[in-house]
Amino acid sequence: MRHLMSPLDFSPQELNELFDLATDMEQNPEKYQDSCKRKILATCFYEPSTRTRLSFEAAMLKLGGNVIGFSDAASSSASKGESVSDTIQIISSYADICAMRHPKEGAPMVASSISSIPVINAGDGGHQHPTQTLTDLLTIRSLKGRLDNFTIGLCGDLKFGRTVHSLIHALMRYPNIQFVFISPDELKIPDYLVDLLREKNIPYKEVIKLDDVLPSLDLLYMTRVQKERFFNEEDYVRLKDFYILNKEKMKLAKEDMLILHPLPRVNEISVEVDEDPRAAYFKQVQYGVYVRMALIYTLLNKTSKEVL
Repeated sequence: MRHLMSPLDFSPQELNELFDLATDMEQNPEKYQDSCKRKILATCFYEPSTRTRLSFEAAMLKLGGNVIGFSDAASSSASKGESVSDTIQIISSYADICAMRHPKEGAPMVASSISSIPVINAGDGGHQHPTQTLTDLLTIRSLKGRLDNFTIGLCGDLKFGRTVHSLIHALMRYPNIQFVFISPDELKIPDYLVDLLREKNIPYKEVIKLDDVLPSLDLLYMTRVQKERFFNEEDYVRLKDFYILNKEKMKLAKEDMLILHPLPRVNEISVEVDEDPRAAYFKQVQYGVYVRMALIYTLLNKTSKEVL
């Protein structure tokens, strides 16, 4: 039995096969419409979510399966003090696979260590968000045709952004990737990731101004400043509009640069950019359904001794 806690849980070759499957599901949905019939997905979300939870549910329904679960901790027995360990053992009696989001880092890992069904980490605190990373990689591969040889700028909340942390870990495994980290000092990329890049001799640079590096980017990954990660309201208010990508700034970018965003957005991308053909963030949402379909199908239909 396999779980997904980190994008590194699958090798690049396995990911390539997973993305091939996701693409086939996009192009030939009728082949898979009953592939998870009579299977049940439990969505255990201790934090609010729109895209991740609903895309998991849409994915399972498109595969012919069913969905149970809860959408916040207050509507679960966690509000009565039940532990994650007890919850997953109960859920294992009801469902065949579980997608879990939790505000505490490592909670899905704890669940996977005692679960009798596959567990998918749907986001744990500021740590990892592996299925968003799979979505990002599938989007890049589908629209750029490759997962190597490009310069990617990651802009905004790089300190708390779990989607950023997961994506960096995943892209480190592909050749000729250059990272540009764009953030105010208060939201800089964590030191442990910088140390890892240095250790692997992967080129990167840290800047504050987006305009200075925009012309050199093949991909721009925008993120919002996350109010829920701040302890101080004043700090959030001061930083929330630090970056705003608009039509004027887009004149500096390459004609084929892609704009990605894990969403939700607040003010960091102006709605006027939505009409730009380089804006790929709503396409990302659709790719998220396909990649989660492929992941659910794979984890339910492969044994621990099989590869994807």
